[in-house]
Amino acid sequence: MNTIAQQTALRFREVILNGTWIANTNFKDQLDGLDHQIAITQIGSFNTIAVLAQHIHYYINGILNVFRGGNLDIRDQFSFDFAPITSQNQWETFLVQFWNDAEEFTSFIEKMSDEQLNRSFVDEKYGTYLRNIDAMIEHSYYHLGQVVLLKKMIQK
Repeated sequence: MNTIAQQTALRFREVILNGTWIANTNFKDQLDGLDHQIAITQIGSFNTIAVLAQHIHYYINGILNVFRGGNLDIRDQFSFDFAPITSQNQWETFLVQFWNDAEEFTSFIEKMSDEQLNRSFVDEKYGTYLRNIDAMIEHSYYHLGQVVLLKKMIQK
């Protein structure tokens, strides 16, 4: 039987890297091989696909920093502030970092004990590690849905 940590890591991996159970897709499936021109196409006032991907990565990277023993330095007010992606190379470089950080994030989760998962995340006001990881998964699915819709609108 899988531990709670292993089950949670699997759920995170599914939404970012390789799953199809919940949404029949994942971020990697939607973004790998995507032309950067599509990723940066603006539709009305909606965020671009690139910005949504960077937004999710921002939170993964911020929580990963805590997993590595660092501080929680991310702030919601900065979670959509990114330099524009201007080339296919820049887009692909970002994606490599996104996938690598997601893999490392998953590895940290898999190794957590139930005690660690139930421990306060940085400060009691943020809830537990498990609550923050679950929120990351749910947040990712929310924006994955937006990415799928934007791609359909752009590619129609």
